[in-house]
Amino acid sequence: MTYSAVGATCVSDRVWTAAPVGYRRFERTTCIGQGVECWDVAAAAMGRWTIKTRSGFSVQPSIGGEPAVREDQDYTLLAALGPCTLREPVRVVAVVARPDRRGFAYGTRQGHPVSGEEAFVVHRSPDGAVWLTIRSMTRPGRGAWRLAFPAVLVAQRWYRRRYQRALVS
Repeated sequence: MTYSAVGATCVSDRVWTAAPVGYRRFERTTCIGQGVECWDVAAAAMGRWTIKTRSGFSVQPSIGGEPAVREDQDYTLLAALGPCTLREPVRVVAVVARPDRRGFAYGTRQGHPVSGEEAFVVHRSPDGAVWLTIRSMTRPGRGAWRLAFPAVLVAQRWYRRRYQRALVS
């Protein structure tokens, strides 16, 4: 892992109070639909990397690993940028699977453009509304990635907008 605050996005917690010092903190919650059917589809999607794949990423599990989201398993996220493919090594560091809250967080491994953690959680309220919460804490990656950090921040904003629409029913 490229950071020490593993699990700091607190996927199980309804309220995220703070990211460690030195990280850019982001959190946004968006209503993605209403009702049991919306919940069932969104909750199932959390276990299959759907939010990433519908946002333009491919997901490769480690050798011998499962394609489904599994805690403590390594993956490589692949983002096509024109003729180039950006490889982002990650590890799933937390999974939540409760009747009203489903999601996961992954942390960055060596070679990722940033250092930190990103979390995706769907949850539902008593009135039947289904919500997506995205949390991240990031700082510049190592080596040449440190120089590219301003461009990486632009890409993060672009992908976050895609994530917010990826599960809308």
